[in-house]
Amino acid sequence: MAVDSATDPVVTTGWPSPFGVRTRLVASSALMLFVELALIRWTGSNVVHLSYFSNFVLLGSFLGIGIGVLRSGRAKRLPYYSPIMLGLLVLVIAWKPVTVNRGSSSSVIYFTSLNTTGPPVWVILPIVFIAAAVVLAGPAELVGRCFGELPRLTAYRFDLVGSLIGIVAFTALSFLGAPPIWWGLIVTVVFAVLMIPQSSGAGRRAVATGLSAAMVLAPLLVMLGVLFKESTKPENSWSPYYKVQTKQYTWEGVPLLTITVNGVPHQQAIPADARLQWEPQYGLPYERANAGKQPKNVLIIGAGSGSDVAIALKKGAQHVDAVEIDPRIRDLGKALHPDKPYQDPRVSSHIDDGRAFLSRTDKKYDLILLALPDSLTLVNGASSLRLESYLFTQQAFESARDHLNPGGAFAMYNYYRETWLIDRLASTAQHAFGHKPCVDKIGDGLQQAVVTVGLTEQDQTCSAEWPGATAETPPPATDNRPFLYLFTDRIPSLYLVTLGLILVAGLVGVGIAGGGASYKRMRPYADLFLLGAGFMLLETKSITGFALLFGTTWVVNAIVFAGVLVAVLAAVEVTRRFKTPPIKVMFAVLFGGLALSWVFPDSWLLSMPVGLRALVAVLIAFLPIFAANVIFAKRFTDTADGTASFGANLLGAMLGGCLEYAALIIGFHGLLIIAALLYVGAFLLTPKLRTRE
Repeated sequence: MAVDSATDPVVTTGWPSPFGVRTRLVASSALMLFVELALIRWTGSNVVHLSYFSNFVLLGSFLGIGIGVLRSGRAKRLPYYSPIMLGLLVLVIAWKPVTVNRGSSSSVIYFTSLNTTGPPVWVILPIVFIAAAVVLAGPAELVGRCFGELPRLTAYRFDLVGSLIGIVAFTALSFLGAPPIWWGLIVTVVFAVLMIPQSSGAGRRAVATGLSAAMVLAPLLVMLGVLFKESTKPENSWSPYYKVQTKQYTWEGVPLLTITVNGVPHQQAIPADARLQWEPQYGLPYERANAGKQPKNVLIIGAGSGSDVAIALKKGAQHVDAVEIDPRIRDLGKALHPDKPYQDPRVSSHIDDGRAFLSRTDKKYDLILLALPDSLTLVNGASSLRLESYLFTQQAFESARDHLNPGGAFAMYNYYRETWLIDRLASTAQHAFGHKPCVDKIGDGLQQAVVTVGLTEQDQTCSAEWPGATAETPPPATDNRPFLYLFTDRIPSLYLVTLGLILVAGLVGVGIAGGGASYKRMRPYADLFLLGAGFMLLETKSITGFALLFGTTWVVNAIVFAGVLVAVLAAVEVTRRFKTPPIKVMFAVLFGGLALSWVFPDSWLLSMPVGLRALVAVLIAFLPIFAANVIFAKRFTDTADGTASFGANLLGAMLGGCLEYAALIIGFHGLLIIAALLYVGAFLLTPKLRTRE
């Protein structure tokens, strides 16, 4: 039976909290994960465009966590810099909101505000990155202090428990639609409990307690003031994805509801008669499809606040399945849309991902409509996967085709910004249906277009023939490379420049914060560094894979994150309690798991019933994660410097987050190759002589 025998010398940390080391470790880890998730959500909702780059906040968090752990062994004071930076960041963003100017490049399309101003992305992102690193370094330093007081795997196990608590707490608040003031209150209370000395003495001790309280509470009270003001504005509400703002008014006697998310105009709830009068293009799918006949059964993906549903009913639909991913936007439409389409007995409302809904239903439709599904955020934990990415792949169009009744049609419309994007979507429809679609372009600078394709060529009526794809038209997006809005097959220079600056900041930050000996301390743990990088790629592959198989919803994302942590915790518990196979054997299991993921791609899993799909997907995704963490646990137990080895692993995760952008070139499936190479390097660098196997 294996035991957790390796320990660091027990140190006196001068920790002011009256709680035991295990309680402190759990609380610090929970605070660390909670702050990370809250920071990603809040900055993305207040800095226009940052929702498209939330992975950079995640990378900054990993750097800060690694630096905090490294710094914990040499720090003489508690990390007061963390709440100070958090309060400063919130205050600065609230005082002078940033609307990023993305420049004139059309290689990547962002659906966003049209009058963007301010400094370029490559300036703003490193600033937010550094601020996130400083904020997260504080809780990580508190975690690192606990690692010096407990056996190695015991500390790691309680760190994982705390991380799970942080994820569950933030997920619960997201489910309840809690405004940011609740996030701030939780962070303030936990920071205060962990960092303000619990002393009733007089003299110097009382003065020290007062100074500690001031340094912790003053900036956090400033943060609470900002969040309270934001949370109590009547036009603001929060969905699991966005900060949602609404405005009701009347124009030419017509009642309107404007919905803005994360500072960007997103949609309008308009009566169907007015919408068709002002913008008749929204009726074009019904004219082009089914030879102009009224569709009886309609599926609308991206139903939003209900305007497209109201139009379908106006056009004679006998039943509408309205699929919307954001519950808050649907609820606003249900309560405030002038036509009250969601109250119509002919409408069935579904809060779901459109691709996942199609994969779970056997229903057939006369018309399937993608109604402006253009999200303004990424799937959490994936660098370039947007909420709607899997709706626009060739495989998604083929799935829609298979759900059409004889004579049915598939259509989409949006403001596409670029001609090449319209042609790409039309070309994808042609590949999926075997004939050219109808393409109606509306004359404005935003390149609004309606693409309609019948099940057969006879099931569509076009005003003019689409000329077809040109030499400049990118190929269809696929489930492996679902990057519809990326024009080239290269990593955009914007990403490369920003990633380069981030890596430089990481190298400098580790050197400064960890002292001159940081890299010397971590040098023996190069294998753990590579294990961290490989694990990050495995986690990304799991997130994107489950998003395809079960939907890009926040619920699926939260379950996957929690599942990864549970798998890691299981690996630690198995290593602690049982005699596990030698590391060489576990590496063989790891590579076998990677091979299994490679041989059985997501397209194979999609063909399975949902229950069996879930079972097989969990086995394929979590087998290599489990094996990799048994390897880490066995190796981590034997290290001479617990904080340096743990810090090296966390910094490796930051490298893995940067390597994740290679998916833009080789696809998400190709990340398995990079992960395998990293694990080969870790295997070769693992010390040959071990105190135990």
